[in-house]
Amino acid sequence: MSITRDNHYVPQWYQRQFFEPGRETLAYLDMAPGRHRLPDGREIPGKSLFTSPTSRCFVQTDLYSTFFGATINDEIERKLFGAIDDRGSKAVRAYQTADQSAWHDYFQDLFEYIDAQKLRTPKGLDWLRSQYPRLSQNELMMEMQGIRNLHCTIWTEGVREIVSAEDADVKFIISDHPVTIYNHAVPPEASLSRYPGDPGIALKASQTLFPLSRDFCLILTNLEYANDPAGPPLEKRTFARAYRNSLVNTINFIRTRRLDSRQVAEINFVLKARARRFIAAGRKEWLYPEQVITAPWADLRETLRPKDELWQFGGELYASYDDGRVHYQDAFGRTEPQWGMLTKRAPAQPLRPRDPCRCGSGATFRNCCKTRRAALRPSWDELSVRERNLMLYRGIVNILGMEQCNDWGVIRRRLTDEQISNVYKLYATLWPIETDLLKLLPKPDGRSRAVYTGSIHPETMVEFALGASLYFGELIVQSPFVHAHAVAKKYSPVEHPGSYHLEFLKSVVLFLNIMPLVDLGLVNLIPDPCSFDVHLRDQMMRMAQARSAGLRFDRKDEPRVDALFRRDLRRHFLMSPETSLIARLREDFPDLTDDGVAEMLAGIESLKEADPLVALTDRIFAGGKDGGQLQLFQLTPNFEMAMYLAQATGAAIVTDSPFRWRELHRALRPRFSPAVGHLGALASAMQAASFSFPEDPLTIAKLGYNCELATYPRMMGEVFGYLARVGEKGPRPNWEAGVAARFARTHASLQDQLAKRELAANLGRIHCAFPAGGIQDNIVNRLLLMSSSEHHLPGVPMAFYIEPPKSGLADGQAIFVNARA
Repeated sequence: MSITRDNHYVPQWYQRQFFEPGRETLAYLDMAPGRHRLPDGREIPGKSLFTSPTSRCFVQTDLYSTFFGATINDEIERKLFGAIDDRGSKAVRAYQTADQSAWHDYFQDLFEYIDAQKLRTPKGLDWLRSQYPRLSQNELMMEMQGIRNLHCTIWTEGVREIVSAEDADVKFIISDHPVTIYNHAVPPEASLSRYPGDPGIALKASQTLFPLSRDFCLILTNLEYANDPAGPPLEKRTFARAYRNSLVNTINFIRTRRLDSRQVAEINFVLKARARRFIAAGRKEWLYPEQVITAPWADLRETLRPKDELWQFGGELYASYDDGRVHYQDAFGRTEPQWGMLTKRAPAQPLRPRDPCRCGSGATFRNCCKTRRAALRPSWDELSVRERNLMLYRGIVNILGMEQCNDWGVIRRRLTDEQISNVYKLYATLWPIETDLLKLLPKPDGRSRAVYTGSIHPETMVEFALGASLYFGELIVQSPFVHAHAVAKKYSPVEHPGSYHLEFLKSVVLFLNIMPLVDLGLVNLIPDPCSFDVHLRDQMMRMAQARSAGLRFDRKDEPRVDALFRRDLRRHFLMSPETSLIARLREDFPDLTDDGVAEMLAGIESLKEADPLVALTDRIFAGGKDGGQLQLFQLTPNFEMAMYLAQATGAAIVTDSPFRWRELHRALRPRFSPAVGHLGALASAMQAASFSFPEDPLTIAKLGYNCELATYPRMMGEVFGYLARVGEKGPRPNWEAGVAARFARTHASLQDQLAKRELAANLGRIHCAFPAGGIQDNIVNRLLLMSSSEHHLPGVPMAFYIEPPKSGLADGQAIFVNARA
């Protein structure tokens, strides 16, 4: 079988839709023709306007070929695009007719084809390549297939209109990037339009233009913009999440508008402005719409915006199924009614510098969002992560009656299934399953922050994790609470609270410990991103399984985690029913008298009282279907999600897990390169030094509030910025030497100040990863693209491992319980 190496990125069958009657060629315009050198040394431009059959145009050699040594593979052209084109050609022709049954049959095929057409062109592939630090041809083809159907959900939920040029003397043209994005606020010279970029389809005023033929053009418009064209054009549409199921009416298309010649020329003007190099038309005079269109870019929106029959789109939808289920969906595809308490009204007046910042950080506007570009601010129209955590804290205090009694032993003894269920209900209410978490998170804005990944447990977190916020700035930590709507009903803590008794104690103790730091902004306690995006969760799990093949987690390699297992086993023994305890004592100590048994039971009771993670209610193992307790081991977020969050927020990664540190080393760029490719003197100085990590969260909060160790996060922020730009601007040896000297000057004195206070603290060493190409994995960049992230970093510039001076947890490791209203 011969190999197909000449790839038509605009299929020939599609080009034929633009033939003039009786013709089998098109007029083509090369807007950047190559130059030819004459024998006498002069250079002249190549031919720009020519007539040609479809076989010779919109074609590029090896655009989709993959290479395995000397072997060339063309399966992407033959099998992938061959099948898509076969279905797409039928769909495109169906939508040029009035047959609504055909529209329904080919609805998915049409949008699958348009999505593929947007990515398969040289401009589309250049855009995809720009989302990664570097891609080989084979990797590019893999990523192109990995993000197929990226745009379909957003497109299908918008207003769908097919306009006609049948009455016009001018007909639609083709470009070498036929799926064209127009946003009236983003002219061709704007930064968002810089090649190979286009305005994102999820921006409210972004419209997608796709000529179906010389006589018909499909225009896809976001519903909010169609209903309110005066709204902010560069804000994202509501619930702009890709890769989710959504119910739409497949035959709702507006088909009433018949354009005049000027209006068709305006659409052609947009198509030409967004093209890469080539355009084509049935007649050569249609290739120069700029000769008749002189209106400003923003004024073209009047022709493109749908105005009639908008009633066909939006509204709430209820679908009943035979098994009694009812599916609810609002105008934006959300399946849960929105709780008004989670939204904020726009301020009546512009914020003054000393006003509380609208992002809910707790800081003043001057010290928070004033210096950030609007695109880099967390959401101003929803309750922030911090504000939701404060509401959860007040809810826990109220549900557990902590205002009346803050004795943790009494609270444990009185704890009921109803209280457990109510807390998890509140958590699920504060975090609706369709929350846009990225919208609430900080963006890469140059401020110092880090993502913590490791054991989310109240015993391990107080060792190093919480104190890390003093050294690395805002620490992003995943919440320990299980989201009741993100697990199967048979495992739900709302439906089966009795099975979550021990997990609840662990989560609440950690939450109470961490809240002073959350309130001050030292810790950003976020829910699991996968709770809100099933596709993200499934893709992440599939990728993690493929990546971790041959990588085995052994808790013996994690002494601190192994200690947790042993201590949890001891807790299970302490919580055994009294009859079981007595039987065990009689078996282990045959000569024990009744008085001795009573004395040992009293000792066991004292141990239970002293351990805040031990339940004091009766029948603790009677809950759940099989009478057991569900306990989670959370080494979270995993590698993929830690990288995902770090790139989305512009953060370093901090871990105290040897296993996670090994995973990060496997993602160094280039592969198998040294962990320290830059800032070697700083890395050596940090790794040779000891760092004090206070245990008491209130002590950490006080140190953070007084900015006593602010030198560290400021320095880490500078280092992060340097590493993020060093590949582009090159290394600066003098600066690297200077920052290492600055660390050496300040570290000893700051640590001495902490030592003089005689605080309860742990000493640890910090290992650094400053790789030459950062830490990066293509699958993480793909996850970010799938999440419609627009401001993430291409990789993580640096990571740190906090190594304890000795293995395991001390037997009496303190757990602080800030049970205060």
